[in-house]
Amino acid sequence: MLKLLFGAAALAVLGACAQQPAEPTREELVARGEYLVNNIGGCNDCHTPMTPQGPDMAKALQGSTLIFAPLVDMPWAPTAPSIAGLPANYTEEQLVAFMQTGVRPDGSRPLPPMPPFRLNEDDARAMAAYIATVPRTAE
Repeated sequence: MLKLLFGAAALAVLGACAQQPAEPTREELVARGEYLVNNIGGCNDCHTPMTPQGPDMAKALQGSTLIFAPLVDMPWAPTAPSIAGLPANYTEEQLVAFMQTGVRPDGSRPLPPMPPFRLNEDDARAMAAYIATVPRTAE
């Protein structure tokens, strides 16, 4: 019984000493979001104009006419809107919620080819933080 008591006390002390991970800084969040947007999420495949060499990163996330379409008749969005600096009429929190649920702030869902993302909160926050930093270009 004494061993059990000492063991429980040792675990309690160790638990109290354990450090909680620090919240990422805004810069760390943006850097992680940049990686996710540009390497994992595929956002530039639709939201950035294409050149023969790939996305025109000078116009990153500025919106684009899609260069592909379905082979069968189906609901389809032929253009991808600009999301640079946040999509029109979205707050950063609304973009986080959209990337977690696939539902827009007005309750609608986007047409394909936009995937119905179900990101975890950390990834959604990082991506939204990065997207908010991408400058909008005047057209």
